[in-house]
Amino acid sequence: MRSALLGPLLLLLLLAAGMDVRGDEADKKPNFVLMMVDDLGIGDIGCYGNDTIRTPNIDRLASEGVKLTQHIAAAPLCTPSRAAFMTGRYSLRSGMVSTGRVQVLLFLGGSGGLPPTETTFAKRLQQQGYTTGLVGKWHLGVNCQHRGDHCHHPNQHGFSYFYGLPFTLFNDCVPGHGSDVLADLQHTLRNLSALVAVGLVTVVCVRLCGLFEVRLWLLVLLFLLCILATAVWYVPFMLLPTWNCIIMRNQDVIEQPMTVETLPQRLLSEAQNFIKRNVDHPFLLFFSLAHIHTPLFTNPAFAGKSRHGLYGDNLEEVDWIIGKMTETVDSLGLANNTLMYFTSDHGGHLEDGDPRIGQKGGWNSIYKGGKAMGGWEGGIRVPGIFRWPGRLAPGRVVDEPTSLMDLYPTLKYLAEDTRPDRQSDGYNLMPLLEGKTVRSEHEFMFHYCGIYLNAVRWHPQGSDSVFKVHFFTPNFSPPGAVGCYDTKVCLCHGEHVTHHNPPLLYDLFHDPSESRPLTRETEPRYAEILEQTARAVETHKSTLINEQASDDTQSPASTAAYKVQGQMTWDKILWRPWLQPCCGTFPFCGCKEDATHV
Repeated sequence: MRSALLGPLLLLLLLAAGMDVRGDEADKKPNFVLMMVDDLGIGDIGCYGNDTIRTPNIDRLASEGVKLTQHIAAAPLCTPSRAAFMTGRYSLRSGMVSTGRVQVLLFLGGSGGLPPTETTFAKRLQQQGYTTGLVGKWHLGVNCQHRGDHCHHPNQHGFSYFYGLPFTLFNDCVPGHGSDVLADLQHTLRNLSALVAVGLVTVVCVRLCGLFEVRLWLLVLLFLLCILATAVWYVPFMLLPTWNCIIMRNQDVIEQPMTVETLPQRLLSEAQNFIKRNVDHPFLLFFSLAHIHTPLFTNPAFAGKSRHGLYGDNLEEVDWIIGKMTETVDSLGLANNTLMYFTSDHGGHLEDGDPRIGQKGGWNSIYKGGKAMGGWEGGIRVPGIFRWPGRLAPGRVVDEPTSLMDLYPTLKYLAEDTRPDRQSDGYNLMPLLEGKTVRSEHEFMFHYCGIYLNAVRWHPQGSDSVFKVHFFTPNFSPPGAVGCYDTKVCLCHGEHVTHHNPPLLYDLFHDPSESRPLTRETEPRYAEILEQTARAVETHKSTLINEQASDDTQSPASTAAYKVQGQMTWDKILWRPWLQPCCGTFPFCGCKEDATHV
């Protein structure tokens, strides 16, 4: 009798144990691996139409998951786009926008950056029990008032762990590649110091030859002016590799200046190790690659392997890195509980080229414009790929308008964060990704160039059309070119733009390359489109009240009453010695990363 009961009892115990295991698995919070490339063109990837550059690992992500074809950055430049991505809000709301020529942070020793009052998706998930990590590029500021306050640092914005570039990868980081930082101002300051030096030498010669009587105090004054003039340009600009090109682990500078050649492998290793360390806990990893921003890397393993020179070599290295990340997630048995995401911060840089190397910027496919070109599609339409086996059906394609800002509410939803939040501009993507809805919640999207509202996208209910209205467009140089080659990046103000009255109007569904402007004669809904767009702008403006300061009148958004302090003003951007991150004793900063950590 006892043996007859033992079998069924054991079976019941095993079934109960199995139910508990399945219950624990179902209750386990998902992990997130977000991978963002810098300056990648949407046309650079095989699954988005490129048939000459090999990207099998990225293509595999798309075939195993969901591909977004109308995924939009909130800005066509690094700093404002990444601020919007992190916060789920237009960068205007956080002050991470510019009114003039400088549209991104230029010095680690500046005081501008993502305000401490802002909330990132990392901070929300950290509060939900997630271990959060950022490996790679930050470019959203470090200090506010003194060296070491770290008010803008990733650790203060919800990332438990940070390893990488608190700034970005600039040409200044590699000798012989020129400078990306105020090159014309550097030239002027050098000429000024040279002029003062010539004046000093001339006066000394006059005194020594006895041609005229020259007071000693004048010589001393000229000498001091010469030293000052030289210091004004030499210290902040000629030492840029030391000031900007550094690596930090959390809040410690561990390499200054950094060794660029080994950077990609170090970033990959750190990203993989973060996943391995947190395999038993819910985690968020934002892997922000240093590729494909210039200067381009020269990894011998990829040199000469592509059909597109050094740029193609770098892209194929990017694909290899993404493959290694996918392999890490899969080999640890995390795939079915991990949402992997691949994107770029904005479009490719069309103007970036070199007589020796050729094109150094990306290809934006059929879309007009590129990096820093306001609302033109080529600068803001980016790859968007989500993979989550068992949760997202493989091979699905979503053609609806979506945004980088949608990651914030999507991650919140998946982490079961239901706490109240502030004004958000993104929407939870899961209904679209899972096929539970076929319609994006983005009826209107607003495209900014600096602080100025540049264009508006409208996706009317019950229509496949996506209309886009341009209030102004950048002036390409030279005239007839496809970019701003004279200034290297297009600007958003004054003589650098052309205002359109009435606005330029396109239907992206029928004309994705924005080559055929609609008119009253060619579009029956012309008047309605402009009217509906104007109403949407007014509604949008009402949400900006008390958000940001401007007295400019060149765009519809500029008439709102604002309050948030701008982070991209000259006084916040320019270098301040007392804010400069440093390993060692300032100004003698210098160190190399411990090889045992590489």
